[in-house]
Amino acid sequence: MLFDPSWFMFFLLFFVMSLQPMLRQGMLDAARRRALHRLELKRKSRVIALVHRQETISLLGIPLARYIGIEDSEALLRAIKLTDPEMPIDLILHTPGGLVLAAEQIACALQRRKAKVTVFVPHYAMSGGTLIALAADEIVMDENAVLGPVDPQLGQCPAASVLKVLEQKDINEIDDQTLIMADQARKAIAQVQRTITRILSDRMPAERAQALAETLSSGTWTHDYPITVDEARELGLPVSTEMPQEVYEIMSLFPQAGMRRPSVEYIPSPYGPAEQERRRPPR
Repeated sequence: MLFDPSWFMFFLLFFVMSLQPMLRQGMLDAARRRALHRLELKRKSRVIALVHRQETISLLGIPLARYIGIEDSEALLRAIKLTDPEMPIDLILHTPGGLVLAAEQIACALQRRKAKVTVFVPHYAMSGGTLIALAADEIVMDENAVLGPVDPQLGQCPAASVLKVLEQKDINEIDDQTLIMADQARKAIAQVQRTITRILSDRMPAERAQALAETLSSGTWTHDYPITVDEARELGLPVSTEMPQEVYEIMSLFPQAGMRRPSVEYIPSPYGPAEQERRRPPR
């Protein structure tokens, strides 16, 4: 039986292609750790990144949307435990939100820290991400970054909207399932308000903390409402816009899923008047 080299080349090519995603991911993970370490040396702190992007998994390139979950809270609590109580913590936060339990665990752990806690929001930290940011001594936001309301959701329904049903209809006209949801909604809002008030109690008067908790959790806005830097300051949050350049560099190491054409294209270099003059074509 003769050896067919074409089959050998086929299996070799398949083997190399199967290893490529793992090698690329390993190099990306190493680059992230180096970037985190550089920022730690600069700020003399423990730097933790909680970044949720749409990523590809396995060899199939399937997009996976990510949110704050129990795995995140477990990992973040371990990182906090490994950090000396006197060492500051810098948390880079980029998330659409997620599980209330996980976000509350992270927020409470940060709130109990003796050393300074700084949360960096380069783009957005919505819902549970905002709950975590409230536990920080300082929130550093990009000028265009946003936070969001912390109103709890029951499935696809905002808890505050479920309660509105009780106000607008006679209770005898409401089915049992809606009444059960309304009971859960009332409890969910009360629980979130207590958590926010407790988190903010060290940083502002109790009445002010309670008023802010009610504003953020009781359906004042829609769940995806963007709270800008100016609005966050008006709410009394300790917001700064002095974002270190290293944070943007770290964020660039958390790319979106790469199996599709990017929607935004540009030349990735800074532009200014001098640069524009140099690029101007000769007459």
